[in-house]
Amino acid sequence: MFTNSSKYALKAVLYLALHSDENKKIMVKDLCERINVPKAYLSKLLQDLARHEVVSSSKGPKGGFYLNEQNLTMSVLDIVHIIDGRKKTESCLLSLEDCSRHKPCPLHNLVSSSRNEMLNSLKDKTVKDLSLDLKHKKAFLPLA
Repeated sequence: MFTNSSKYALKAVLYLALHSDENKKIMVKDLCERINVPKAYLSKLLQDLARHEVVSSSKGPKGGFYLNEQNLTMSVLDIVHIIDGRKKTESCLLSLEDCSRHKPCPLHNLVSSSRNEMLNSLKDKTVKDLSLDLKHKKAFLPLA
């Protein structure tokens, strides 16, 4: 359901949530090594995330990326929509252009309610929620 771009963005944001703040910024070169994403690819994702205020950044010798309290309130679904667009989460599983409630593909009705439930869960879960789950060992994410 998620593209590689949104997976990488979520990993980056979660790493920043766990390891950064306004006094401890992380540079792209360090972050890309920690989450195993190519630097150029991650740089573009972080620019998009910063433009949409998912992450914060500062330039200069002590610059880098970090999360502040406002960034931590961003929902998982918001991040996915910023990176992939809304169409990706709403698209047909069989990639049919005309699939809809009124003209469903063979899988549409089968997954419709579970998809809506999942999207609502992603909308309700914030970066802070996920980072707390990781801190309290309720979730696992192998980040260096």
